[in-house]
Amino acid sequence: MSDRVEERPSPGFGFRMDAQDGAARAGIFQTPHGAVLTPAFMPVGTLATVKSLDPDELRAMGVQMLLANAYHLSQRPGDELVRELGGLHDFMQWHGPILTDSGGFQVFSLATLRKVSEEGVEFRSHLNGARLHFTPESVMAIERNLGADVIMQFDHVIPGQSDNATARDASERSLRWLGRCLREFQRLEDVGAEGRAPGAQALFPIVQGGIHADLRREASRAIAAMHDWPGIGIGGLSVGEPKPDMYAMLEVVHEELPADRPRYLMGVGFPEDLVEGVRRGVDLFDCVAPTRMGRNGTVFTADGRLNVKRAELRSDPRPLDEECACPTCRRFSRAYLRHLYVSDEMLGMRLLSLHNVHFLVTLMRIARAKIVEGTFDAWSQEWLQRYHSRPTIAR
Repeated sequence: MSDRVEERPSPGFGFRMDAQDGAARAGIFQTPHGAVLTPAFMPVGTLATVKSLDPDELRAMGVQMLLANAYHLSQRPGDELVRELGGLHDFMQWHGPILTDSGGFQVFSLATLRKVSEEGVEFRSHLNGARLHFTPESVMAIERNLGADVIMQFDHVIPGQSDNATARDASERSLRWLGRCLREFQRLEDVGAEGRAPGAQALFPIVQGGIHADLRREASRAIAAMHDWPGIGIGGLSVGEPKPDMYAMLEVVHEELPADRPRYLMGVGFPEDLVEGVRRGVDLFDCVAPTRMGRNGTVFTADGRLNVKRAELRSDPRPLDEECACPTCRRFSRAYLRHLYVSDEMLGMRLLSLHNVHFLVTLMRIARAKIVEGTFDAWSQEWLQRYHSRPTIAR
């Protein structure tokens, strides 16, 4: 993959750095559907919905950008139907920026239902057992149909503790697939496929390489040499490797990636990992964790995680987090939220999910302010120390 692909302008996209504090960066990522102040957390709407939350609630809490999943939406309701209904922005009534994942994570998460070859991946549908053929070219067509602002390359994701040889094979295949994605992306732009105006979408590559510094460096350099990308994804982390290894890989790619482009750490969304990621130069994050944990009765607080099922919360009049300004914490007690959850009331899971998303979005807003002030390093150390202290009630 040494040949550089022809450059094309991305007129609707840009990235401006406003401040730095060590490796931490505060920037503005411009998209055709608005600007994203970074660092930022993107809630995940896998099936064009952030589970249980209304788009108006997301806007009210300061969410700037959402993620949806190309693999799942291509099966249900179908990417062509989404296109016919105006694309994801109209379909889900979210008119801010949207990013779509490509299905690469499903190569990892659906390992028992797929077969990888150089051509692409054959999945057996988790819905009905049908055979699905995903290639770099077909994924570009799916993501163009969906119409998100940022679309991701199709990549080969493997378990986090894979050995060097396995990680090299997947990383080099991802680079070859990236070249095919870029050529198909540009072809679709040239022919005006699906009515999308040139420059309406940006393709991000994904740095793979497992927990091996040499492979991460090689992938970062190969990606930078291939094209002038509007942004770059960092993938294949938070997939089973120890957290210190994830942080080490972020330090490796920080030294290699272009400083004037946004960096998106894929699938990472626990509070401590967001702060550690920002400390290592990451600008964008996404994860299903806040809504999934909310549905399972666990919430984030400044003092660690809190499980609302705990018996001692039965009569606790306090909010989930006394420092949180979300509607859940402003209006409801821990006792009431515990009652809703143990009674299997849908409102309980919805309110917990709302709090968790608000917590992460607000955390990144505060991190940005601290970077601009030049106090991020000291603040982040204090924040992490408190979060990891985990008093008994917050376990």
